[in-house]
Amino acid sequence: MKVIKGTVAAPKARIAIAIARFNHFINNSLLEGAIDTLERVGQVATENITVVWVPGAYELPLTIKTLVETKKYDAVVALASVIRGATPHFDYVAGECSAGLSNVAMTSNIPVAFGVLTTEDIEQAIERAGTKAGNKGADAALAALEMVNVIQAIKG
Repeated sequence: MKVIKGTVAAPKARIAIAIARFNHFINNSLLEGAIDTLERVGQVATENITVVWVPGAYELPLTIKTLVETKKYDAVVALASVIRGATPHFDYVAGECSAGLSNVAMTSNIPVAFGVLTTEDIEQAIERAGTKAGNKGADAALAALEMVNVIQAIKG
C-alpha cells in the first residue's frame, strides 16, 4: 500500500497571500499568523512570500485567480474577515467570496488555502484571529504548506 502524506516544511515554496483591507484590524492578525507559520514552521524564505492587498473579501477570488495564472506560486492563501451586520450584505459577500475561491481552487493546479473568517460578530472574529480559537491565518498557511507537499508527492 502506498500512502501519501504531506509534511509542512517547504523551504523552496513560493507562496502568495491575498488579503483584504476591509476589517484590517482583524486581517492584520491573520496575516501575521500566516507569515509566522510560513517562515517558522514551513521554513519558507521571506523573499518567497508575496503579499497582495485588495479592498475587501469580494475581490479575493479574482485576485487569487490572477495570482494562480501567473504560474509564479506553489500555493496561494486568501485572508479576510466578513462580519455579519444588520443587512444581508454579509450573506452576499461571504457567499460570493467562498464560491469564487472554491471555483478557483477547483480549476487551478495549485493549492488555494481558505483563510476567510465569516463571523456573527467582532468578538468571534477576534477569537479566530489569534486569541481563544487560534489564528485562522496560521491555519490557512499550514494547509497551504501541507498541500504543496501533497501535490508534489502525487505528481512526483
